[in-house]
Amino acid sequence: MRVGRPVKPLPQPRCDYCGAPAALVRAGDESYPYRDDHGPLWLCSPCQAWIGIFPRSTRHVPLGRLADANLRDLKAKLHAALEPLVQAKVRRDGCNVFEARSRGYRWLAQQLGIDPAKGSIHSLDAGECERAIAVVEQFGRDRAGNASEPAWTDC
Repeated sequence: MRVGRPVKPLPQPRCDYCGAPAALVRAGDESYPYRDDHGPLWLCSPCQAWIGIFPRSTRHVPLGRLADANLRDLKAKLHAALEPLVQAKVRRDGCNVFEARSRGYRWLAQQLGIDPAKGSIHSLDAGECERAIAVVEQFGRDRAGNASEPAWTDC
């Protein structure tokens, strides 16, 4: 018998597209979407929507919301648009890439008017991703016109 604090139940994410509970799949399972082992995923097979879990998570906590092909593509585009700004911040301010990326996410959440705790790319929906891509691209265009303007607060 366990004594002490109660153990929280394992997360059971639901698909945002059909509402069905997602299943935890691993490499080698028939429904696993990748050829190589990318770690365990929460998967909704009918919608082909999935999300990874936090590294080293013993409770299989999902990284965010389940994403279908369109949302995965938008997230990849957002990462690609944001990463050059992150690398520029690392070079300019001498901070590490994790701190620069974290500040970038907080800046982006502020620009989008969403809760900074939700600022991670993993929790954005398709509309928010499209808005975020537009914000980052506009920032890049504005910055190219005025290179002396600081991007984010110092590390």
